[in-house]
Amino acid sequence: MTRQEALALLKENIKNQNLVKHCLAVEAVMKGLARYFSQNEEKWGLTGLLHDIDYEKTQNDPNQHSLVGARLLEGLGIDKDICRAVKVHNEAHEDLPETLMEKALYVSDPLTGLIVAAVLVLPSKKINDLEVKSLLNRFKEKAFAKRANRGIIEKCQEYLNLNLEEFFKISLQSMQEISENLNL
Repeated sequence: MTRQEALALLKENIKNQNLVKHCLAVEAVMKGLARYFSQNEEKWGLTGLLHDIDYEKTQNDPNQHSLVGARLLEGLGIDKDICRAVKVHNEAHEDLPETLMEKALYVSDPLTGLIVAAVLVLPSKKINDLEVKSLLNRFKEKAFAKRANRGIIEKCQEYLNLNLEEFFKISLQSMQEISENLNL
């Protein structure tokens, strides 16, 4: 599946523009991590782009989130490793990520929300004005962006062998590269 086809599929299934932007952000971070780890950027990007494809269908039943999406993608003949990464990114299933790509998606998903929240409290509301140091400080504020699961984000150290600062730097730079698409 090409990126263009994946984006069309995403927009067919997700109408909320903020959720589409979230998927674009996760795609960017996944591509940045793929570059860092010398992996397939296209495959990792598609994984990030499609990871929440079932969110609107399953929002009232979070235990089905990612299972429905993985089945949808499997039915379309998407690579099994992408489908599995989509399936295991939802911690509710207690199906732990195993591959590097699965682990990257698992920790990247909540981090993008923290980054967006940190941008929105800046006077400029511009992602290019956000610094890693500021993001690290916001990370320490447990009341800030409470839905961004810090326990999962911190798994970057175990899963990716990256400390928080390195992980935040790669992720922030990746999202800054698509700031226009994120309207940030």
